[in-house]
Parts: sequence; C-alpha cells; structure tokens
Amino acid sequence: MGRLIAAFILCGIGIAALTAGNSFRPPARVAVARYRVVAEYPHDATSFTQGLVFVDDRFYEGTGKKGESSLRRVEPKSGKIEKLVQLDADYFGEGITILDGNIYQLTWQNGIGIIYHQKTFATISTFRYTGEGWGLTNNGNQLILSDGTPTLRFLDPKTFEVTKRIVVKSGRESIKKLNELEYVKGEILANIWYQDRIARISPETGDVLGWIDLTSLYPASSRKSNDDVLNGIAYDEANDRLFVTGKHWPKVFEIEVVKM
Repeated sequence: MGRLIAAFILCGIGIAALTAGNSFRPPARVAVARYRVVAEYPHDATSFTQGLVFVDDRFYEGTGKKGESSLRRVEPKSGKIEKLVQLDADYFGEGITILDGNIYQLTWQNGIGIIYHQKTFATISTFRYTGEGWGLTNNGNQLILSDGTPTLRFLDPKTFEVTKRIVVKSGRESIKKLNELEYVKGEILANIWYQDRIARISPETGDVLGWIDLTSLYPASSRKSNDDVLNGIAYDEANDRLFVTGKHWPKVFEIEVVKM
C-alpha cells in the first residue's frame, strides 16, 4: 500500500509539473537602457501633448482634449508658438507625423484624420480609418498608426488602405496601450500609456527590441494629474538628436540613450 501511495504521489507531482510548465511564461530577455539629459527646452505646460515631430529646426506638436485640441509649430529655444490652428470642438486631437511636405493628424474616436500643408497649416483634405487613433509616424513610405491595442497598422499615404499589420510583443506578452510613435533609425519608438518607458519595436516582426527607462526624467511628484504622463517623441535626423516630453510637462528634454 505504501508503494502504491508513493506512486500516486509521484504521478501527481509529474502532472502538476507538466501543467505548470505549460502555463509558465518566462520573462522576456530584453535590454533596458537608461538615458542622459543633453539639454532642456521650454514647453507649454497647458499642452496635452499627443504627437511631437522635429523638422526644419522646429517642433511640430499635436495636442488633445475636446475644445482644446490643436496643431502648432514651436521654436525650440524659446518655446514660442509660431503657428497654431485649433481643431473642431468635436475632435480630440491625437498623433501627428510629417511626410512629403504634409502634416497628418489623427483624432481619437472620430475615425477622421486631417492633412495640412506643412508651411501654411492650410487643410488639404481628410481621411478615414477604423477604430481609434492614438499615435502616428512614418517610415518614409507608409504611415504607421497605433490605436491603443498591441497592433500597429501601416497605411498607404495616398489611399489610406492598410498594407501591413504587426502585433507588438515582448517575449510572449502582447504590449497594449501603444501611444505616441516615432520612427528612428529603422525602429519604431513607442510611448506606452501610463508608463514612463519607451519601447523599441522591430517594424518587421513587432518584437520589442529593448526599453528606454525614463522613470526619473520628470518625477510623478511634480505632476498635477495622473494623466500628465510621458507622451511625445521627436527625432532630429539631421543632427541625430532625440527629444521627449509629456502631457502638461513644462520642458522638452533632449536625451542620449545610454546602453546598459
């Protein structure tokens, strides 16, 4: 009887181990980089930042909230707003990108994007997409759109048809709440809503190649609201400079990524 009981125990241990093995999700072995602040620039602390771009020595910024949403061009050193257009009061502005002299801006839940002339801010046309609009960038040929899910969509900038989809994942974990996007050196950088870190994403596979930890850049104790999170990534391709900011943050930070 003792041997029979022992056999049952061993069998039970084996089944439990097998079950645990099938449900176990090992942590992704992904590098986490830190940063060094290179410079600081003034930023309108009333701006609910949804999108940030650096082109021709100027910041272009899209802001959100109904009745407050805008598109603006800003002189970096002074923080002076050189040009601004308000969105319709029914629109909640979201991410922006600039491609071939046009500015593309998303709206959150209206399913409508707006195309502006980069220099004049004159509205050229609008376009439609399904689902929500969160972040927007481009790879030189296609628009890349986030909608709060783990899926990024690649759009033809002329027809706005979806040409490709990737699911962003770190190991076995799908990464949700992908927000503001920026295409940098063949990678997609993405803010994660309510997290002070940036994901480095492969545009081919959707795999997270690494993280940039920005938790100490602008302490939570200095923020007026839980919504005042890291959100805004811009890249100066000509001078290889990376800028980040957040919603209602008083500064834009130029940072250098320090690999661990």
